[in-house]
Amino acid sequence: MQTAHTRKRPEYRNIGITQIARYRLPLAGLVSILHRASGAVMFLLLPFVLWLFDTSLRSRDGYAHIAQFLGWWPYKLLVLGLFWAIAHHLVAGVRHLVMDIFQAVSKEQGRRLALTTFAVSLLATAAFAAHLFLGA
Repeated sequence: MQTAHTRKRPEYRNIGITQIARYRLPLAGLVSILHRASGAVMFLLLPFVLWLFDTSLRSRDGYAHIAQFLGWWPYKLLVLGLFWAIAHHLVAGVRHLVMDIFQAVSKEQGRRLALTTFAVSLLATAAFAAHLFLGA
C-alpha cells in the first residue's frame, strides 16, 4: 500500500527553450505575447521613425530623399512590419480594455476576442500593404 510519503507526485517544470515550438499555446495567450512583441517592435523602431520624420521635415530635398528611400521594397517591408505592430498593439489594447470593462469573460469569449483581434489587425495590415505596394 502506498502512503503519502511513497506516492509519486506529478512534477511540474517550466518550459525550456527547446520545448517552445512544441508547446500549444491558446489563441488568447498568443495574442497576449504578440501584444508584448508588437510593443517591443514599436519601441525598437522608434529611432528609425524619428529619423524619417526629422529628415522629411527639414527641407524639400530631405523629403525627396525619404520618399526615394521608402520606395525600395526592403524598406517597404520594414514599414509594413511597423504598421502591423501598431495595428496589432492598438487592437489588442482595445481587447484588454473590453475584457477589463466586462470583468467576467469566459474562455470562449476570450477566444472570440482573440480571433477578432487577429482578423482586424491582419485586415488592416493587408489593406495598408495593398496601398503600399500597389499604390492604390
